[in-house]
Amino acid sequence: MPDPPHRRARLKDIAQAAGVSVTTASRALHGVTGGARAPSAGTTERVRAAAARLGYSRDQLASGLRTRRSRLLGMLVPRLSDYVLATIYEGVEEAARLAGYRTVVANTYDDPDEQRARAEVMLDHRVEGLIIGDASERGDLLADLERRGVPFVLVSRRTGAHPAVTGDDVTGGRLVAEHLLDRGHTRVAVLAGEPYASTGSDRTRGFLECWAAAGRTVPADRVVHGPFDAAGGRQAMQRVLDAPGPLPTAVFAVNDFAAIGAMGALRDAGLRVGQDVAIVGYNDVSLAAELPIPLSTVATPNLEMGRRGVELLVEILDGARPASVLLPPRLRVRASSDPVQVGGKTAGQPYPTHEEGEEER
Repeated sequence: MPDPPHRRARLKDIAQAAGVSVTTASRALHGVTGGARAPSAGTTERVRAAAARLGYSRDQLASGLRTRRSRLLGMLVPRLSDYVLATIYEGVEEAARLAGYRTVVANTYDDPDEQRARAEVMLDHRVEGLIIGDASERGDLLADLERRGVPFVLVSRRTGAHPAVTGDDVTGGRLVAEHLLDRGHTRVAVLAGEPYASTGSDRTRGFLECWAAAGRTVPADRVVHGPFDAAGGRQAMQRVLDAPGPLPTAVFAVNDFAAIGAMGALRDAGLRVGQDVAIVGYNDVSLAAELPIPLSTVATPNLEMGRRGVELLVEILDGARPASVLLPPRLRVRASSDPVQVGGKTAGQPYPTHEEGEEER
């Protein structure tokens, strides 16, 4: 029979009554379907029956944060014009709609002051939680949100122990190093992106660790930081070209648009991409396969990243403490780093160096 009026049922009560975890109970109550993590029909029915029996209502949630539910989630991104963040936001919007939420998004331009200002505006408009796509080592917003009890999830980038849905960027960098080692390269450069963003630092770290494990080194002046765009990639590549010593035979750019800028700098220097210098990017933007010299790159499921980010945030709103999620990368080999078939696979097909599935941390 339902709980007496003085004690309202909680999500963990439903989970205990149905014999499932709080996370599974949350997914069942939110109607999460599809994918390996979705509850079975039988589990969903059992959870919902327990909820009805105990008189549970989702309107009870987050009563400590606000007296009425806004059904609104906020997302912060460096720039929504960025292809990767725009794709992640599509996944956020889709999953939020299915869960009964609306979304708002704001650009922060990777400026800590803008990040805080946009977050405060969203909180003033009573968003129930934040999805943060511009996490960095700078600023104290995340620690402040945690102190204030504001629910949030990181996507694309990670920092500290905060809940996050990201690509496994260390593994992605390692896949690139393995590919270039397999192709016989010994002199490489890394266009490492911005040092404050985990997407740049983790991809670079994975590459350099793998390269070092093979007994090789990358000179310090061949690891060049810069913006995650074509202009930044061109400038970083020019710095490599201007450095003393023999030119690299291969370049890893931690972002596709930086790789495209680098390709322009190589072209202007009279070098042929894929023949004189191999180049590999990261993100597998739709343009990558359509370039005059198709770009080898590492793909991460960005739509899925957005969807999973919403799932984690809704679980947190429901009182759960879900683990962070790493989504697996896939290396796609194209003519920019190998103009012929690789290992029996034609250029552009996934390079089989990472297990299927996902890994949680």
